[in-house]
Amino acid sequence: EVQFVESGGGLVQAGGSLRLSCQASGLTFGDYAIGWFREAPGKEREGISCFDTHDDSTWYGESVKGRFTISRDNAKNTVYLQMNSLKPEDTAVYYCAKEKNSATAQALGVMDLLRYEYWGQGTQVTVSS
Repeated sequence: EVQFVESGGGLVQAGGSLRLSCQASGLTFGDYAIGWFREAPGKEREGISCFDTHDDSTWYGESVKGRFTISRDNAKNTVYLQMNSLKPEDTAVYYCAKEKNSATAQALGVMDLLRYEYWGQGTQVTVSS
């Protein structure tokens, strides 16, 4: 069974840092792109970063570029999201997911929700002002 588990969320003051982890099981980790998403109260889920394991490329949304860094540890089947200079508007539930093994899905935008599957349960990040 493929499963993704996020951890590392918490309460932090504005300007602080957190490192989120996304641990995968039940698949060969290095074969798929892994994305980080977040969903704030009353807002749609948005893609914020992606690690494409096919070519080791990364992608960041404009709202997090320069502050967040995605990385991976294949030996641990884990993708990390280092979040620095956190702002109150970063408050959300953060999710990770795996790119679908489908040409149709992979033709979608890099952070299109329909491109991904096996969503984790999420980890709450709260940034106080």
